[in-house]
Amino acid sequence: MNLKPLIEALLFVAEEPLPPDKIAEIVEAETKEVRAALKELQEEYAKAERGLQVTEIAKGFQLGTKPELAPVVEKLFKGEKSYTLSQAALETLAIIAYRQPVTRVDMENIRGVKVDGVVDTLLKRRFIRTVGRKDAPGRPILYGTTREFLKYFGLKDLSELPQPALKE
Repeated sequence: MNLKPLIEALLFVAEEPLPPDKIAEIVEAETKEVRAALKELQEEYAKAERGLQVTEIAKGFQLGTKPELAPVVEKLFKGEKSYTLSQAALETLAIIAYRQPVTRVDMENIRGVKVDGVVDTLLKRRFIRTVGRKDAPGRPILYGTTREFLKYFGLKDLSELPQPALKE
């Protein structure tokens, strides 16, 4: 059977981005074949005058709306509660994303303020997680970003983070 309809159906019903190896396992095909079918689907959706696209995000693939249609789609969800990240949360998240693994003390030294509340919020929203302990006195907790972080910011992986601007 043609893989594309199977993959398309899986992407349609999946709530999370699906990694190619997971898709291959489900459809009982080689990962290489699945990757080729995903690429074809991406190209077909990109060419067609449709409102959907196949996007590689958070180390997986997802079926979603095209960005240029966001204003129309947002009207559907108008009034629903959504959340944005505070400036403090964005600053702390940037430190973690670029410096991970990183401790609270490291974050506080960079920001110049306590980060306890912000780190707790980022943990609750699953943008960060504990990734271990530093081999130092007190064995402080080390933090890193999660797949939820990648999804929220629309990144395939950390290599897609913008390069920090250098101060002259």
